[in-house]
Amino acid sequence: MSDLEKQLTSLGPNARTNISPSDLTFAWDGCHRCLWLYYAHQVKPQVFMPLVGDIANMQEIACLNKSSSELHQDMPAGKAIEHGGWVQSEPIKVDGITTPFSIRGKYDLLMQMVDGSYGIIDCKFQAKDSDKSGFYSAQLEAYAFALENPAKGEAKKISTLGLLVWSPVKIRGVSSANFGMELKCSWYPISRDPKALENRLNEFIKTVTGAAPESEESCDQCKYIRARQQILG
Repeated sequence: MSDLEKQLTSLGPNARTNISPSDLTFAWDGCHRCLWLYYAHQVKPQVFMPLVGDIANMQEIACLNKSSSELHQDMPAGKAIEHGGWVQSEPIKVDGITTPFSIRGKYDLLMQMVDGSYGIIDCKFQAKDSDKSGFYSAQLEAYAFALENPAKGEAKKISTLGLLVWSPVKIRGVSSANFGMELKCSWYPISRDPKALENRLNEFIKTVTGAAPESEESCDQCKYIRARQQILG
């Protein structure tokens, strides 16, 4: 029996086996001990992000049913046909072993491209416009994997991935009426890279099923726990 098979056999009853695409970016780039606690024991600190959900929903709705040319002139030809759709993949294989883990998450926009394929568009609202396509590549590739390898239903061929970024320019209007915000819109395409996702998933699954990793010195949550232990024992 391989080390991975032993790790999978020893998974506890509280183990989380649905991998969120966003955890392949934010959580993976953060503290692996905190990541391990979440997936091995479903222990996770509460994070409050005011307005993020509301703004994201408004941005997606504003894009829905619009052609790509209406969203950004550089986007491949297509139309936004769905927003906020849930996807779940078939079980993920690591080193030829079928694991209990799968991709499960909610994409921002699903595009129908003119050639019959589909596109996954991630909507971003950033304080300053910048290209973060490299950072979000694994997240969007995970959505593509789930749509091309669904747990149930018909597979969809994904040809297009990218970020549609809005960033504020200035406020317009007067107080006697609703103010408006001028937004800059940028399109950052992401090249398909299934092999990179495969490598990330291999590392991810081996990390969350293995022994608890060392805490990151820069992790605020771990700093809090260490300080609390020093004070309270």
